[in-house]
Order: sequence, then C-alpha cells, then structure tokens
Amino acid sequence: MKLFPSVIEAPLPEQALLNEFVERGEYTDCFVTRVDRVATFPAFVESFYTTRLFKLERLILKWLISRPSSDEEARQLARDEIHVFAAWHEHSRSDDQLIMMDFRQQTCSWFMLVGDERASHLYFGSAVMRDVDESSGKKMKWTYRALLGFHRLYSRALLHAAARQLSR
Repeated sequence: MKLFPSVIEAPLPEQALLNEFVERGEYTDCFVTRVDRVATFPAFVESFYTTRLFKLERLILKWLISRPSSDEEARQLARDEIHVFAAWHEHSRSDDQLIMMDFRQQTCSWFMLVGDERASHLYFGSAVMRDVDESSGKKMKWTYRALLGFHRLYSRALLHAAARQLSR
C-alpha cells in the first residue's frame, strides 16, 4: 500500500523556478497534490510551515542548531514580509512560487501553487547540491544519498499535511 496516495511524483513544470537547479545538474524532485478549493499562494506556504509535522522539524532545528521559528514568522514569510525562516533564506520568489535555501547552501525547498476556479494544485520539491568530483563529474554527498528514500517519503508527508491543513 502506498502512503499518501493523493501526493504524486511529477515532472517539474516548465515554469518552475526549481528548473534553475536542473540546469546546473543538481538532484531535484517534484511532488504535487490537489485540494478542492481555491487557495492563495501565501496560504499554502503558511499551511506548510505550520503543520504539526513541520513544527516537529522546527523544534529539532531550534534544539540542534539554534534556529528557532514561530507560526507568526511563517505567516510573515508567506506574505513576503520576511526573507529568512528558521534554517532557510529566500533564494527566489514570484507571485506563485518560492525557493528557500538552507543556511549551508546545500539544499533548497520549492513551493508552487497552480489554481483555477475550483481547485488548487500544490507543488513541493527539493534540490540537493552535488559536489564536483574532477574525475567523475557531480556526485551527491553520501549522507544525502543514504537519506534520499526517507527524504522522498517525508516530502510526500509534508505536502499531504499542508494540503489537509489548507483544506480545513
């Protein structure tokens, strides 16, 4: 049985800001789900960062690397009022997309919302920066390779939780 069947892996849309990392040869992924309501992009970003699941990650970041964050800061980020949140800073933004880069500039998270008058499609993806190995090209660090299966499952869980919260 597949966990989170409403969240599917999809190719990156042509207009995705995350394509910048594809062009650079970095690892990227893309997940999408649908909510049967019209949503705004700020509401999507806020719902993502304020789910119970993500609050656990925020707590871990606070304890492990002294990068606290609050629901109010998540709202401010979503409304484009601040550009740093917990362990991330804004890399790029448009009206319906956002890329947040981690403070070590090794990973980033991407959000995009595509909607019509009946529903909204929520996209979430990541990029992982690879190291350049002169003899064999770009390689993902072994720690990221080892955690890739968990990362993909966790990404689906985060998007599922954001969609559920946004649907309420």
